[in-house]
Amino acid sequence: MSKNSPHSTPDSVHSEPVSMNPRAEDSAQSVFIALGSNEGDSTAHLTQARLFLQEISTSPIRASRVYQTEPIGPSDDDFLNAVIHIGWEGSPESLLERLKEQERIQGRPSRYPKWTSRTLDLDIIDFGGLILNNDRLHLPHPAAAKRLFVLLPLYDLAPEWHEPVNKKAISELIHQAPEMRIEVGAWQWE
Repeated sequence: MSKNSPHSTPDSVHSEPVSMNPRAEDSAQSVFIALGSNEGDSTAHLTQARLFLQEISTSPIRASRVYQTEPIGPSDDDFLNAVIHIGWEGSPESLLERLKEQERIQGRPSRYPKWTSRTLDLDIIDFGGLILNNDRLHLPHPAAAKRLFVLLPLYDLAPEWHEPVNKKAISELIHQAPEMRIEVGAWQWE
């Protein structure tokens, strides 16, 4: 293509070919996972979960600050919450299976009432911007855009993130989320 072509731009003159399907060339997906714990030794549960996520990630993980938040529902104890960014080369469903297996390993029963205390909660918040809605998994996580305990740690890692369905900026979602007691936790990753 000549420099004077009607389709050229300064950026496209010397650029590499771009695949129309970036997943075909690079199968690793950028994934944000929310972590939460308010039962037992929450710091130990989050530390063990972080080590697990580093083991399964195809790239070095990035972790948000840890936040202490009030519980939602009947639970009495505050939660520790964080978000970790990983790389993943499998399907969203295979990642979900690995996360649920880790929750069980760390003492969470496979069946539990909603909004109760838990040793560990691992939720896929965003899987490379994928929009998925089936009987096993909804992506992005359907409640994430309304939860400050997910949005604030996600903002630590991705301040330019936009929710894939409604395209709202994370800063706007934080502003619109219901208020709750949330603060940077006294305990942080080492």
